[in-house]
Amino acid sequence: MAGNSCEVNGSGIPVCRRCAAPGVSKWVRLNVGGTCFLTTRQTLCRDPKSFLYRLCQADPDLDSDKDETGAYLIDRDPTYFGPVLNYLRHGKLVINRDLAEEGVLEEAEFYNITSLIKLVKDRIRERDSKTSQVPVKHVYRVLQCQEEELTQMVSTMSDGWKFEQLVSIGSSYNYGNEDQAEFLCVVSKELQNTQYGTTSEPSEKAKILQERGSRM
Repeated sequence: MAGNSCEVNGSGIPVCRRCAAPGVSKWVRLNVGGTCFLTTRQTLCRDPKSFLYRLCQADPDLDSDKDETGAYLIDRDPTYFGPVLNYLRHGKLVINRDLAEEGVLEEAEFYNITSLIKLVKDRIRERDSKTSQVPVKHVYRVLQCQEEELTQMVSTMSDGWKFEQLVSIGSSYNYGNEDQAEFLCVVSKELQNTQYGTTSEPSEKAKILQERGSRM
């Protein structure tokens, strides 16, 4: 494409001279994944290096088919195109809670909007940083067992359960002619919270540990 037909206005916003030329329609229709969007050429020309800018310039190297209404056909997800278009309109990144930042980043990279790519990446880093700072919670259980049960108990310590401490409490019980040593075994497990704050159902081995702990 010969030359750059954009200039910067007093607000520092690129303005496409070709888009503003007499006889050129101010409005542009886009058919993104079957959903129609109506916006201005000036909005689409905000980033001179973007796919949308090239679309408005009728770049001969860009395959830009149109539907029966004259809207440019773009085979992308319309749900995630909304935040991209709104960013070009007002320069702010607004993402609904039901949308993933990674989805917006994917579209920003497809349309090659450099400033938006950086903004979304910063948002993702900030989100991940907050998530990593959430303190890890643990659940502890004290299990009472006899000496002969220790091996079996250790073999069932899976599903995230970890051994913390073993305390001997002597031989309080007598079975037949032999004293059976009794122990308190302290185990812990990292509490894995899901997105909605609930924990997953314990496995069979975890239930065995819980049942033994209930003997206390």
